[in-house]
Amino acid sequence: MSAEPLSADPTLPAPVLLVEDEPLIHRRLKALLLQLGYTEDALISATSLKEARACLAHQPFALILVDLGLPDGNGIDLIGEIHAADASLPVLVISAWCTEDAILAALRAGATGYVLKERDDMEVALSIRSVLRGGAPIDPFVARRIIDELRPKTEQPAAMQQIDTLSPRENEILGLVAQGLGNREIAERLNLSRYTVECHIKHIYRKLAVSSRTRAIHTARSRGLLE
Repeated sequence: MSAEPLSADPTLPAPVLLVEDEPLIHRRLKALLLQLGYTEDALISATSLKEARACLAHQPFALILVDLGLPDGNGIDLIGEIHAADASLPVLVISAWCTEDAILAALRAGATGYVLKERDDMEVALSIRSVLRGGAPIDPFVARRIIDELRPKTEQPAAMQQIDTLSPRENEILGLVAQGLGNREIAERLNLSRYTVECHIKHIYRKLAVSSRTRAIHTARSRGLLE
């Protein structure tokens, strides 16, 4: 008797290792992979670095989707280990982390692409498809941060001044910052992850050309963004 195929579409590289500890995000990504044509038995899950390393030691993989914020460490370490063992193995980061340090560290470690969790299903699915076709998808915001990092420092203030419109969510978070709430409190109030809140606050700092909560509040008030 012949073995069951790992995916309904024989052109899909399999198996896939999905490294994600948040249940809701895990179910979302698994659903997207199934929509792309994978079967259940082609998808292997890990919720920590320890589990991911055990999976990698047990069998080879054709594609890896990895989060950075894991309960027992940083996914960047895992990316470095994967890249050292097989530089051709595609690794797509799907994370809420959007700081320059995290983005650049993941790409330097060997990540093939980087997309933010806040993107809608279509955008995430397109990023996965791109990796499957040999591409290196970079989230637009991530690409912007890389460009800003590579520009001469003298160009940055002018670039910042061109972006001064806060999104409704950023205005909402800025209002809670002005009330004295910390990131964790804001996350609980808005039912968001702490990393997503941190990402929004980074956006606010960049758009207001500030580097602290106090300056953000002062600048927002001076522009009439806060009551």
